[in-house]
Amino acid sequence: MHLQFLGAATTVTGSQFLLTTERARILIDCGMFQGSPNESIRNRIPLAYDPRQLDAILLTHAHLDHCGLIPHVVKEGFGGPIWATNGTIELATLVLLDSGKLQEEFAKRGMRWERRNPDRAAAEDRRDLASYEAAIALADKGEADSEHPSGDATAVPGGPAAPAAPVGFAALPGSAASGEHVPTSVEPNAAGSAPSGGAADRRRGQEPRVDPAHFGRRRYDAALMIPQEGGGASDPVVATSTFSSFAALPVEAAPPDPSALPAAPPFTIAPNPEVALRAQPAKLDVDLDEPLYDEADARASLARFRGTGYDQEFEVAPGIHATFVDAGHILGSAIIRLRVVDREGGPERRIVFSGDLGRTDTPILRDPTVVTDADYVLIESTYGGREHEPEAEAIRILAETVHLVADHDGVLLVPSFAIGRTQEVVWELDRLISAGKIPLLPLYLDSPMASKASAIYRAHPDYYDQETRDLLAGSESPLDYPNQIVTNDVRQSQAIEHAKRPYMIVASNGMLTGGRVVGHLRNLIDDPTAVILFVGYQGQGTLGSHLQAGATTVKIDGQVRQVKCQIRSISGFSAHADESELLAWLSNFATGKRPGDDGFPHRVFLVHGDPDAQAALLPKVRALGFDADVPGWHEVVELE
Repeated sequence: MHLQFLGAATTVTGSQFLLTTERARILIDCGMFQGSPNESIRNRIPLAYDPRQLDAILLTHAHLDHCGLIPHVVKEGFGGPIWATNGTIELATLVLLDSGKLQEEFAKRGMRWERRNPDRAAAEDRRDLASYEAAIALADKGEADSEHPSGDATAVPGGPAAPAAPVGFAALPGSAASGEHVPTSVEPNAAGSAPSGGAADRRRGQEPRVDPAHFGRRRYDAALMIPQEGGGASDPVVATSTFSSFAALPVEAAPPDPSALPAAPPFTIAPNPEVALRAQPAKLDVDLDEPLYDEADARASLARFRGTGYDQEFEVAPGIHATFVDAGHILGSAIIRLRVVDREGGPERRIVFSGDLGRTDTPILRDPTVVTDADYVLIESTYGGREHEPEAEAIRILAETVHLVADHDGVLLVPSFAIGRTQEVVWELDRLISAGKIPLLPLYLDSPMASKASAIYRAHPDYYDQETRDLLAGSESPLDYPNQIVTNDVRQSQAIEHAKRPYMIVASNGMLTGGRVVGHLRNLIDDPTAVILFVGYQGQGTLGSHLQAGATTVKIDGQVRQVKCQIRSISGFSAHADESELLAWLSNFATGKRPGDDGFPHRVFLVHGDPDAQAALLPKVRALGFDADVPGWHEVVELE
């Protein structure tokens, strides 16, 4: 039995884990890499498995970095069931259809840009090819290290750690305190070519496979970076997203008999994708402009979903039984517990995948479920080395910021992910209004997906915690701000700029890598009366992380702009557990047990974290008595 870490390994995004036994093969999560172009290019490398050989996919929750590659894998031949909670299926429907539609739109814009800027397009293609080859080499290294481990049990793969993002108030850009200019894009290496040695060298002079799912004319990752006239691939530019209506899918109340589902093809070992890539003939003409999938592909993948409730064990593949329990992260999010028997009559192994763990005592959703027994644990580490502010402090900062904007006839812009964070921000603003602690400013909810996600939240009170259920029982509506204006089309979004001040905007996406929020940033970046308030994690290399770290200039639409607006951050609204909460959840596996006892994990793997976060968390996990490691990307680990 072995486990391969195909994503969320020394990086936060791209969650994907391949579990292989003598009788079955399943994926846990199937997410997209997000953030900088050097991260998102990983979505383009050939799959490390034959999708036709998978028995099932299990999905922890509906965020794009956990579900975003599902349509691609289905398009490539996967025909089995995708198991998720009912709430996750409804939210994933929004996310995947929107992702497919955006990829189509971005690809068309990219083609127009390339026709008008052929020289710059060629340079971007060379840079993207270098990034692609570097990603292939890194994946190859992960597999090679699995066969020939270095023996260094303490090193964290992925290179030197970047500085952690500041917690609390961010430094004010443009002031002496912010110091120097912080770059706002990831630059190619000085030579402008792929790193020498390894997989990149071995493939030089060879022709790639012709596969539009992986290649096409590409100067950006279509799912994440948006080209416009005058802008480069890593330039932050604006995208607008209108979402087509969809029919609700029927979801079973309980897991059906697996024998009623389509049978998977006989199990075989998929060829090594790097070997297959290197075996092609002699011309290199890489085009990476085609979308990984379109809206039709996304819609087709929805037919594979099968719903389950919490705390219901069922067989997902021969010898593999799964139970989904509440992770408290977003609506329907799950910790997945597996009971696995590698071969007939063999010993049972228990594997726990934390997914993204929520926080205790936060609004709307229940706390993460306590799990106490496992042989192997994969735990997220997004906030390793960091602590969130206490809830009261986060609410105080939010109220103070609203007053600041009101007193100066300014604008408050909150970049927020459409699912989870937006609902919590609106909840807190509604509570502050009810308590008379902030003025009733207009709130523009400028995210069609967030509006639809909020409707799904309202339809599932069975996922709520007791406090939220009590408010609903008292005829209150904590998911709706009393002076809320929902903007559903692009013209309404653009008209916000001319609205009477002061006002607030909540728009996605949360890391400023695209979406309507970047259009608002364009209007407000050099406005001293505007405040950009970050309320969630900012991935390394994203525009959000650079602003949070004190950048004094940014490039928007190809033009350098001065940062004159105020930048503030609140970590207390994060939907991720901080370091203390991660350690508290993990310590339940050791309570009343010692190493070697039944239920005490043989190994703990830190996933879903940047290298600096994992380096901070790793010794503290080991201090709890666990044998803990940080797996590399594409590393394969034997589970004994």
